[in-house]
Amino acid sequence: MKKSRNTPPSQKEEGQYRRIFDAASDGLIIIDLDTRHVVGVNPAACAMHGYTCDEFTGLQLKAILQLDSQKEFNSHLRTLKSEGVFAVYVLDVRRDGSTFSAEWRGKTFNFQGRLCLLGIVRDVTKRIQAEKVLHQRVKARTHEQTTLLAISHTLASTLELQPGLILDQLREIVEYTQGGLFALEDSSLVTLAMRGKSQLEESEPIRISMHGPETLSALFNGHRPTRIADIWSDNPSAQFLRSLLDDGAAVLLKGMQSWMWVPLAVKGRIIGGMGVAHRKRNYFTVHHANLALSVANQAAITMVNAELYEHAGELAALQERQRLAQNLHDAVNQSLFSAGLIAEVLPRLWDRDQVGARQSLEDLRRLTRGALAEMRELLAELRPSVLTDSSLGDLLRQLANAFTGRTNIPVSVTIAGEHVLPAEIQVALYRICQETLNNIAKHAGAGQVEIDLQYDASGVDDPGMSKVLSSLSQPGMLREIIVSSVEMRISDDGVGFDLGEPSSPGHYGLGMMVERAESVGAQLIVISRPGHGTEVKLRWPKDAKKESQ
Repeated sequence: MKKSRNTPPSQKEEGQYRRIFDAASDGLIIIDLDTRHVVGVNPAACAMHGYTCDEFTGLQLKAILQLDSQKEFNSHLRTLKSEGVFAVYVLDVRRDGSTFSAEWRGKTFNFQGRLCLLGIVRDVTKRIQAEKVLHQRVKARTHEQTTLLAISHTLASTLELQPGLILDQLREIVEYTQGGLFALEDSSLVTLAMRGKSQLEESEPIRISMHGPETLSALFNGHRPTRIADIWSDNPSAQFLRSLLDDGAAVLLKGMQSWMWVPLAVKGRIIGGMGVAHRKRNYFTVHHANLALSVANQAAITMVNAELYEHAGELAALQERQRLAQNLHDAVNQSLFSAGLIAEVLPRLWDRDQVGARQSLEDLRRLTRGALAEMRELLAELRPSVLTDSSLGDLLRQLANAFTGRTNIPVSVTIAGEHVLPAEIQVALYRICQETLNNIAKHAGAGQVEIDLQYDASGVDDPGMSKVLSSLSQPGMLREIIVSSVEMRISDDGVGFDLGEPSSPGHYGLGMMVERAESVGAQLIVISRPGHGTEVKLRWPKDAKKESQ
């Protein structure tokens, strides 16, 4: 006959259950849910908590739970009666007061006629510690990778070498007591920056002689980092380091115990290195070396980029000097040469033909005036502040005189008003006029050029403003008026060109002029057709006055 589910177990069955209960490797604890007393415990739970079974039985639940864990445990017990099972991680307390991480899993059941909790307890201290260590490692690696990316961005975003910045960035992921960044110059290492004590950072650059290719090869170790656990030991690497950093460089080792050297190389070419020291012995690890090498590789690229940028600046300066020298030769030198020839023959010509001599005098005046204007124009190229310190009217007259001096084409300049413009607007107008005159000289075949500049100053017609202007017109006073708009027209009577033909000579420089005008919010209009000359108009602001249709 099948036994009913409510039939109590026999003494034999109880004995079997008890043997299983006692033999379980996990801790088993039976707790009365009404009184919160321990009513049953197995040897594994006793050993885990440091009690004998007699001592453990009858203890209050709170006696084996850490104070903060009691609240969490009780919270889970409140849901136990409805759900029937629970699982929680808490800190259990041993008999000696020490704690350990415990995993509790439990289920309600009837024991000796009372509702009880059968708790299965495991000591998970090692697992929790392992998880914490793993979490810390993941956090540390994440920080290192994030920092490396930030370092890469910082170093890649600068074109000027900042040696101290490289050492500061290295310290973000590899702590060191003091160190230096070295550049390889000929057969010596020279410190570009040092970090550590203030006296070290403020000291003069240190120069370390390599004493031949063998020393260089040993120091750079096949482009791999070198770590020395104790720089004062008899280890050959330590002895080599001390012999290398003798005299003035020995300050890098004073008070230090560990050393790490990381070479800086680009495409197999050694360009320098980073040497860092720490006061602790055997401080630098393989992981430190790998991190430092990552920074060193980026630093090497930064140093090469800075070198290339410096060379590019030198090349640009050389090209600019060559351009100015060419302009001096092509314009000023030729004008002065022609003026010199005229001046040489003028006395003899005056005796024979005074009419012709007067024409030669006019040519001489034109040539010298043009050469002077050319020189002033070159001065403006050398000193850009001239373009903003001078009035725009004077600058345009200077361009016109220089143009006439080198082309013999007369230019009439008309200035309506003489007011102050924003610096960027004045420079744009000057450059566009300069480019337009260059185009006329090269392509127009013109016999005459006209430049017309008109200002529209707000409030000039107001009686009060007129009184102010009158006072500002006194000698030595600065005259500055708020200009609402300005228009410049440059026209010639040359051959003109077809605006619909992209390959027409008139398009030379036109795109650049349009871009320059748009960059300052001005409007550039070009009117031309074959045989009828060309007119260039520029208005700022571009909506100040609409073009009549």
